[in-house]
Amino acid sequence: MTGRRYYITTLADWHRHAHRFANSHWLALGNDDSAASRELTDATRIIVLVDADEGVHLALDDDAAFEALPHPFAPKAISHAAHEALAAHGVAPGSTTFDAAEAIARAHPLLRPRVF
Repeated sequence: MTGRRYYITTLADWHRHAHRFANSHWLALGNDDSAASRELTDATRIIVLVDADEGVHLALDDDAAFEALPHPFAPKAISHAAHEALAAHGVAPGSTTFDAAEAIARAHPLLRPRVF
């Protein structure tokens, strides 16, 4: 059985683990709305929705290059660092992962939280 979680990482670190994911979708982050038009490098910060089994999620939790966001349906705010990374997409201070995912889904609809 697989589960979905959101993480903030870099494109290079996503590539290191991507072969283990059942599925994933990501969005490049930047300080402004032009993040989608700039050239991507290994150091490009991204938010990624990872669909994988529990073992993969545990490995990502242990990898310092991945910041796990709280469960999308938990009433817990994202970290200050996550807020700063996502602010250009309209994510307000004190937002939950659900709020943040709804905001970034305007740029990438497949990042919208869903229950199946």
